[in-house]
Amino acid sequence: MTDFDLVVLGGGPAGANAALAAAGEGLKVALFDENRAIGGQVYRAPVDPRPVDGDAERENGDALRTAVETSDVSVFTDHAVWSIGGNYRIDAVGPRGLVQCNARALVVATGTTERVVPFDGWTTPGVIGLAAATILLKSQHRLPGRTTLVAGCGPLLAAVAAKTIMKGGQVVGIADLAGHADWLRTLPSMSARLNLLRQGFDWWRVIRRAGVPIHSRHTIVRVEPHGERLLATLARCDAAGRPIDSAHTTVIADCVAVGHGLTPSTDVTRLLGASHRYSRDAGGWTASADDDGRTSRSGLYVAGDAAGIAGAAAAAIHGKLAGNACALDLSAPDVARVTERIDSLRHAYRKAARAGHAMARLMALRPGQVDAIAADTIICRCEDVRRSEIDAAIDAGALDINQLKAWTRCGMGPCQGRTCGDIAGELLARRAEVGTREAAGCLTARAPLRLVPIGALTGTFCYDDIPIPQAAPL
Repeated sequence: MTDFDLVVLGGGPAGANAALAAAGEGLKVALFDENRAIGGQVYRAPVDPRPVDGDAERENGDALRTAVETSDVSVFTDHAVWSIGGNYRIDAVGPRGLVQCNARALVVATGTTERVVPFDGWTTPGVIGLAAATILLKSQHRLPGRTTLVAGCGPLLAAVAAKTIMKGGQVVGIADLAGHADWLRTLPSMSARLNLLRQGFDWWRVIRRAGVPIHSRHTIVRVEPHGERLLATLARCDAAGRPIDSAHTTVIADCVAVGHGLTPSTDVTRLLGASHRYSRDAGGWTASADDDGRTSRSGLYVAGDAAGIAGAAAAAIHGKLAGNACALDLSAPDVARVTERIDSLRHAYRKAARAGHAMARLMALRPGQVDAIAADTIICRCEDVRRSEIDAAIDAGALDINQLKAWTRCGMGPCQGRTCGDIAGELLARRAEVGTREAAGCLTARAPLRLVPIGALTGTFCYDDIPIPQAAPL
């Protein structure tokens, strides 16, 4: 078993920069990522290695991958960390089986999970997340469908729609929960990141030129099969996301790509018992941490969007902050120099995060969407738990989300609540007996954090070689 000073979980902008910063100060660092290459979601490596001119995200991702590959960081890509001990013993599984290591400190930079507020037909084949559509477009260079309806909220609406059009697909509509005024309110914050503002305008220019119908302040209420295609029903909604108009609009498409924002990934920090806080504007539950990523647990740091949604550029800076803070706490050779660097990074992070925080507020969970979920709608797709079952458990006296989980199995499936936990918590909190998301609590995380093949744990063996104790005498 190998010993490291620091193990970093997540190879996106935050994790990679945390690893590089700590290694630059002489720490022995390991970096684990579930993907086959460093980059995360924004800088995801494409299957086709050939460069593409003018693709800034591709260029930034390639530069990040080169920096990590040429560093002293030990990289474990295509490895899923499934268990972490209280003393930071890491158990992971990869292409060659199990990997174990020990660490003095741990940086959690595991990014976010996409939120989809359930609606009638959201589990129908052909309905995918905006993040999944992004992976198809970026990594696989594949269209989500020949015709695609894009729905939800946030900047991924324009990104997915524009990139689909640019790759030859047809976008048959965009259903945006936000109104024009919501987008205009983000402009002052976006002025700090003019490159992102220009990119956004470029996307909308592509969309307008293609003549895509834009349904502002609309929500998706139903998707159903329509021959070999899908029939989606849209309705006007109020600022809270609640449908207000009985006159619906229908759209036919091969694919419906939908996403209602992002939630920070907290399964590791919950597993390790760190304190957490709830902020709707930050995306939901986050580990309580200081400006440099130190959590309530000694040796445990959180970086990037896992600490609260702020965007890729801010995540890279926050990763450097966490890496330098870890080096400082583990006795960096030049304390004054590292301290000065941390002060500079804090200022840079606050500036870079303004745009990301504005987008996070735009994507915040809207209570009217939750109110509109019908009783027979599936909330937990792993265990097939419907809203009516959750409401019945709350009526029977469930007062926190773990009690709700025990009574309904909501959150007990393979995803361990990453898909349903946010919505289940919101349903619980909206009851007078509970009142707030803080009172509803967050799901208790347990190992295995990820699916582990039984063969990886048992290894190869022959039943004939298993010693069987002699039977007791009668």
